[in-house]
Amino acid sequence: MQFGEIISAVGEIVDVAGVVAIVVGVLYAVVDAATRGLRRISPVYTRFRRVLGRAILLGLELLVAADIIKTVAVTPTLESVGVLAIIVLIRTFLSWSLELEISGRWPWQGRGAAPTSATGDDAPDEPAAGGTVAPAGPAR
Repeated sequence: MQFGEIISAVGEIVDVAGVVAIVVGVLYAVVDAATRGLRRISPVYTRFRRVLGRAILLGLELLVAADIIKTVAVTPTLESVGVLAIIVLIRTFLSWSLELEISGRWPWQGRGAAPTSATGDDAPDEPAAGGTVAPAGPAR
């Protein structure tokens, strides 16, 4: 097996890993939301969106990496590099949009930046250091 074939196979494996990440993430988000809904654990919808968005982001990152690997594996032509550039631009835009939806801020904004959510439903879903979930209502 030659070097180009090995790199191409690695690209295919990373491609499959990206798709698997998205599918597993969607399944996990649906099961998590259903479980939280049945147990009446809040928030359901915002957590579902956040978990689903993270799965899609991970999958997109792996798919971009696979495209880069596969483009480098074959003899790069101006056309293949151009197509890769367009794919990376589209997927980067999608990643940024998802990041804004998930965290309420652009990827280049720091953690201290104010969330852009107008609904106020940006309460954390993950347990804090003490192991409890922060209340969703306004602080008193």
